[in-house]
Amino acid sequence: MMKARLLVIDDEAMVRDSMVAYLEDSGYQVDAVDSGQAGLVVLEQQQIDLVLCDLRMPNLDGLEVLQQVKERTDNIPVIVVSGAGVMDDVVQALRLGASDYLVKPILDMAMLEHSVQRNLALVALEKQNQQYRDHLESVNRELRNGLDELRSDQQAGRQVQMKMLPEFVEQQGLSFKHIIKPSLMLSGDFLDYFPLDDEHFGFYIADVSGHGASSAFVTVLLKNLTYRLKRNLKRGSSDDLYHPVKVLQRINEELLDTECGKHLTIVYGVLNTKTLKFNYSIGAHFPMPILYSEGKAQYLEGRGMPVGLFRDAEYQNYAMQMPEKFTLSMFSDGVLELLKLPSLAHKEEYLLNLIEKEAGNHESIVSALAIESDTDVPDDIALMTLVRI
Repeated sequence: MMKARLLVIDDEAMVRDSMVAYLEDSGYQVDAVDSGQAGLVVLEQQQIDLVLCDLRMPNLDGLEVLQQVKERTDNIPVIVVSGAGVMDDVVQALRLGASDYLVKPILDMAMLEHSVQRNLALVALEKQNQQYRDHLESVNRELRNGLDELRSDQQAGRQVQMKMLPEFVEQQGLSFKHIIKPSLMLSGDFLDYFPLDDEHFGFYIADVSGHGASSAFVTVLLKNLTYRLKRNLKRGSSDDLYHPVKVLQRINEELLDTECGKHLTIVYGVLNTKTLKFNYSIGAHFPMPILYSEGKAQYLEGRGMPVGLFRDAEYQNYAMQMPEKFTLSMFSDGVLELLKLPSLAHKEEYLLNLIEKEAGNHESIVSALAIESDTDVPDDIALMTLVRI
């Protein structure tokens, strides 16, 4: 990778030559001139990444050079070099936009290189941040346009959303099934499951706040993010999908950046199909997944903050060894609305008893909860069942 191109402006040949020699030895391309006028000419003719400029020079001094550089562009950092007796000029230079200052004579050239590296890194970071903001603005525009289309054609939107859901899977000794029933035409509940490699499966169930098109819009964002993470995994540029905490952090950041006013709860897990080690993270999801094995059902442990509400949200990784044969049932909280019981504790107990009674069987649970009935429901309902076969 080519190093940055620097411009050294100093009327003292010894100082100028020593800086040029050191910076060239450090791998930089360096142009050097002995006057402010000559420096401005170079800036017109060459693509310069950083300027080192003496403050005290005849005719056009460093302050004037700095002012003209900043009038032309604010993207080139200018490091001013001054003698110890001209600190007033240094203060004025910093007010005019100088990025740093060094005092002559420069006894330790490593300080010079450090200042150059730091200021070039800041410029690169600002450029990356601007590109990221531009990218987010572009994505936001596309998503808002998509949301408008969904609102104008709810039926077409539902068909698109259903197509985003995975097909039932029997692979790597696992069986995945699911059902989603929206309270409106479009659902704020979403789920997905996918192989990461020959020994790992990733899966999640999510519940977006609210109902309808605006919540369904977030499920599109969620699907898009997991698609990009899978693409990055295939390219070898990121392995975030293996790490539940990183996945929740990415979703949290991107959801906040959209400024859509939506948040979600989620459980994301990764199962090693050979060792049966299971890692998962919780984003305030409720009810917790239910593990059924050897005739007994139990809720998994875990807790965490909602996703998309707090910039500084922290999530925890939970790890457990799964039994040889098991069923894992994951619900959205809409299922609790179906249960006409006096308290939340009674509803949680009912779900445990139902899983035990039906031995975790997906179709039997769907039937017992009447999820496929034509009756309108007050909240979106999602159920995903994972069976080790």
